[in-house]
Amino acid sequence: MRFFDRAEEIASLREIRSMAKENAQFTVVTGRRRIGKTALVWKAYEDEPILYFFVGRKAEGELCEDYRLEIENKLGVPTVGKAERFAEIFEYLMKLSVEQPMTLFIDEFQEFFRVNKSVYSDMQRIWDMYSPKARMNLIVCGSIYSMMTKIFKDKKEPLYNRQTRFMTVRPFAPAVLKEILSEYNHGYTAEDLLALYSFTGGVAKYVQLLVDAGATTKAKMLHQIIKADSIFLGEGKAILIEEFGKDYGVYFSILSAIARGKTSRSEIESIVGREIGGYLTKLEKEYEVITKKQPLFEKSSTKNVRYTIEDNFFTFWFRFIYKYSYMLEIENYESVKTIVNRDYETFSGLMLERYFKRVLIGEHRYTRIGSWWDRKGENEIDLVAENELEGEAAFFEVKRKAGNIDREVLEEKAAVFLRATGEFNGYSIIYKGLSMEDM
Repeated sequence: MRFFDRAEEIASLREIRSMAKENAQFTVVTGRRRIGKTALVWKAYEDEPILYFFVGRKAEGELCEDYRLEIENKLGVPTVGKAERFAEIFEYLMKLSVEQPMTLFIDEFQEFFRVNKSVYSDMQRIWDMYSPKARMNLIVCGSIYSMMTKIFKDKKEPLYNRQTRFMTVRPFAPAVLKEILSEYNHGYTAEDLLALYSFTGGVAKYVQLLVDAGATTKAKMLHQIIKADSIFLGEGKAILIEEFGKDYGVYFSILSAIARGKTSRSEIESIVGREIGGYLTKLEKEYEVITKKQPLFEKSSTKNVRYTIEDNFFTFWFRFIYKYSYMLEIENYESVKTIVNRDYETFSGLMLERYFKRVLIGEHRYTRIGSWWDRKGENEIDLVAENELEGEAAFFEVKRKAGNIDREVLEEKAAVFLRATGEFNGYSIIYKGLSMEDM
């Protein structure tokens, strides 16, 4: 699959490189694994050589030898000779950049924790010493989100706030998924588009794996995901066990419950069988795997709370792969596919709501977008959007089939919302149904 999208991020990275020719720049590129961080940096700087340091799980001296060879090959200059500590390499490059502007890209930056934790304090000292005169364009990225966040946003860490830019790479927007399908499956259907969004969430690597395998219809995607040699089957564990560490079992139980529709704390605790307040806080604040949601304009910060897994792939993985792992262990792939197809309408209905929310966000027309439900659970509105600058509000009902949308019921629910919240007085209000026909 060719490279798609990322025009804004590429422009930003090139602007940073230009600025670095006058003043040192330190950019952190983050985002969940498989999102395409490394590919983005390579694409942005494909027009000139850059130094690429990959932090593998090796001894520090071995890494330094790799980096020495990279410097000599890319820059054509002799280095300090054999170095045993990364600090020596980094200081050499910072000094060199005073005379020779350069881009240094350090990938899997969080792995220095395993190699030598003192690397971060050494980098702080060297950066503070040389950056006023250096012309270094330093880019670092890492695949363990929580560790990258800790390195740069924890006040106790030496590199706290040393970065000049913090860039988060997001999944592909719906418009990009449509562009990809248009190129690789000219006759794609709304069901194919919804399936690609539901299964991958727009995560670049997952989209690429499916497209490269020719899996651009819903049926082919499902076959590619659930089969003997599929990397998708172990993907949830591969990513999240490193994030969660030894407590991953409890976190997986919580996420599995949420993926099955148990979204309140009491519902989740009844399944997990223990108090989970601390775990929920970490999942939300530290790992950013779940989101705590409340109805629009809810005044209490603790009432009417629902927890959701925002990442579509993780939602799918816990809902179907993790839950039915016992079937996959005995290679009963067909039964799992049967279950996915059986439950797909309900699952994809939730994904369709997310799809249209992303579309509305991408339009930049509204100043606030969310959902609303009352405390009794009797009235729920899929999407509520406000444009406070224009005094407009919109209420949306989302259904897979247009024929299932009942505008009269939507207006009744909206009336309950208006009475309960007291919001949107004097606003121009519209009511609209959204279905797969509108994708």
